[in-house]
Amino acid sequence: MKNDIHPDYHEITIEMTDGTSYKTRSTWGAAGDVMKLDIDPLTHPAWTGIHRLLDSGGQLAKFNKRFKDFGLKG
Repeated sequence: MKNDIHPDYHEITIEMTDGTSYKTRSTWGAAGDVMKLDIDPLTHPAWTGIHRLLDSGGQLAKFNKRFKDFGLKG
């Protein structure tokens, strides 16, 4: 194994969206840093089963307006 080519592997703290935290080892950041998660298993639809549509900057409205006439006529 070559010397001095591997990233520093150190302990960091992961902070979940509900405020709970745990320690793990990672190459992210520096030793003792805190990684605050915006999306985690407590809030992500893949794990919660609750799907929310977020309309950031009107993108959802723009999509709906563009494709309002697309689809089956009943």
